[in-house]
Order: sequence, then structure tokens, then C-alpha cells
Amino acid sequence: MSEVIAIANQKGGVGKTTTSINFAAGLACLGQDTLLIDLDPQANATSGLGFDKQKVDAGILQNLLDGEPLEKTIKATGVELLDIVCSSPDMVSAEIQLSNEVSRENRLRNVLAPFLKTYSYIVIDCPPSLGLLTINALSAADKVLIPIQGEYYALEGLANFFDAIRKIQAGINSRLQIEGGVLTMFDPRYALAQQVKGELSKFLGKSLFETTIPRTVRLAEAPGFGKTIFEYDPRSKGGERYLALTGEFLARRGWRGMRLN
Repeated sequence: MSEVIAIANQKGGVGKTTTSINFAAGLACLGQDTLLIDLDPQANATSGLGFDKQKVDAGILQNLLDGEPLEKTIKATGVELLDIVCSSPDMVSAEIQLSNEVSRENRLRNVLAPFLKTYSYIVIDCPPSLGLLTINALSAADKVLIPIQGEYYALEGLANFFDAIRKIQAGINSRLQIEGGVLTMFDPRYALAQQVKGELSKFLGKSLFETTIPRTVRLAEAPGFGKTIFEYDPRSKGGERYLALTGEFLARRGWRGMRLN
């Protein structure tokens, strides 16, 4: 069975989409069949993997609202073992349209159900909000991974986000668990960054990933070329860290090998 991982944080600008793309690609590079769902109306994961978001004729919007089967919208990427279901700017109206649907918070769960034996992992890039799209992702997910910027303001709202997760666990999806937090845009040279890391360690305990993601030029450049960091510059610090993050994630599941595609 697939393990469904939602990459979510209600705060924007924390490296959520960068993490979604490169975490999913890292899983694929380590031999795991992976599907990335772009659930964000900004569609940056779509363009970041080389697709023109203005020309998406069939994507997650059609799955959620029109009942289009997932096999009609899955696209192969340039990374072996990594597929994507694209988003588009038309997703902006999706939450309004979904609000009138029956079982609206479970639409994505129902869409994914036939494919839970097809992929090892399904990764969902969520919008930076706690709206109906993110609720759909958390309803469908087994785990939620939270990118957290290594700056003071990133801590604001985190308690509220965890409270929202607890409510979803209680009312919609009892199997949902917090996989953990990963520090992004992290610079260990700054005392404030180390302070934030210490506070997060107290708050998250062992679920905080040891691997941190730095702010690098290569990570910022890669999406502009429609490439993952592993295609653009795998030997860069960003490439090394995202591969390490993926390895740490898999090690929690008993993975020991290093099978690179």
C-alpha cells in the first residue's frame, strides 16, 4: 500500500513546494515509485517539473470536480519513477466549487484510493492555507511533513496548525500522524537560526528531522529550468541535503540501502 505524505504549512514562503518537488524526486532517486500531487492553485510544483501550468488540460481539478479518473491525469516527469498530477491557475476557484459537493473533505481520498497499490509513496504539495484543499490533503494523508523556515516568524502559527491537525485527526482522519518538521532556508551561522532550531526541538522532539535544508542559489534556480535539484545540480549542497532528508525519512521505515536511479 502507498504511504500518503502531505507537505503542509499554513504559512507561505517556507520552502514547501521546493521540499515537495525534491523530497518526491529524492524518493524516486532512491528507488521508490512516487506520485506527486500538485494541490496548490499557484501550480509551482507543476512548473517546477517542467510543465506549462497555463496549458494543463487535465489535472487535479478535473479529478476533484469532474470525477476524471486519476490515470487520465498522471504524467511522467524527467525523473525515473516520479510521476505528477498537475495543477493550474483554474484551481483558484476549486475551494468554492468543492464547498457545494457531498463529502467535500474526502474528494481527494476517493480519487487516490484506486492507486494506493501502484506507488510506494504519494506526496501532496498543499496550498499555504488551511482551506478545503489542504483539508482534503490531510484527509487523504497518512503523515504530514511540515517545512519550517529557520527564522523567528516561522514559529508563529505553528501551534495553531498543530491544533488544526488534531481536529482533523479527531473528526475526519484518525490515522493521520505528524511525520515531523524539517528546517528550511537554514543558516547555522546565525544565532537566531540556532535558537529557532532549539525551540523547534523542544516542540517537536524526535520528530524534527536532523537534516536541515540550506538557502542556496542552486535550489532557487532549479525550478526556473523546470528541473529538480537532482537533475539541475545533484552535487550541490541543496542536492546533498534533500537526498539526506529522503534517506532519513526512509531510515525511519527500516530502509538501509542506497539504491540510486
